[in-house]
Amino acid sequence: MKVSFVGLGSMGLPMARNLLQAGHKLAVYNRTSARADVLRPLGATVGDSAAAAARGADVLVSMVADDAALEDLMLGEDGAIAALPRGAIHVSMSTISPSLSQWLAERHGAVGQLYVAAPVFGRPEAAEAKELWIVAAGPAPAIERCHPLFDAMAQGVITVGDDPARANVIKLAGKAADAVAAPLPLASLVRDRYLSAVARGWSEVDWSALARVAAADAGL
Repeated sequence: MKVSFVGLGSMGLPMARNLLQAGHKLAVYNRTSARADVLRPLGATVGDSAAAAARGADVLVSMVADDAALEDLMLGEDGAIAALPRGAIHVSMSTISPSLSQWLAERHGAVGQLYVAAPVFGRPEAAEAKELWIVAAGPAPAIERCHPLFDAMAQGVITVGDDPARANVIKLAGKAADAVAAPLPLASLVRDRYLSAVARGWSEVDWSALARVAAADAGL
């Protein structure tokens, strides 16, 4: 499997290094080329653009700062979408909005590609130690194909369905809780509440579905 990795910041660099150390062959790209160059001794091929790194890839992993960075990486000048072949999988591991995630799924689908949202829980030291948790959503066969990559980067994967935006909702909920130091295993908690909402037929409503689940469970 030919893998490309774009975005080598404080999280992306150790994640890409772990993939290389697990025996995966990587083509990498980062706007600051010096961060990509440190992976050359491990066997990485360094592209001079996102498109160059993505060309011919079976799986493209992206790990960038925000929505704007990912949009530019995928659709800007020398963007990666145009370089990916049909049937390729884009795995977005960044913290991005659910709306962008849904839009990317549609854009990839329009050109015969697959999209998986797989944001991570954990800090750079957890990325170094392969102790991240991944929340994944997207087509089940695509997630299955990516499991060897997830296993090289994380201690576990929580799969939350085939709608990529679900994973981003859970990530943003966890990030909000982290900001106030909430002492809860948020990824698992929100996942369980979300799946309970789906089972009740509330998958198409907004955040209020989680409150409805809590109220229902309390007998209110």
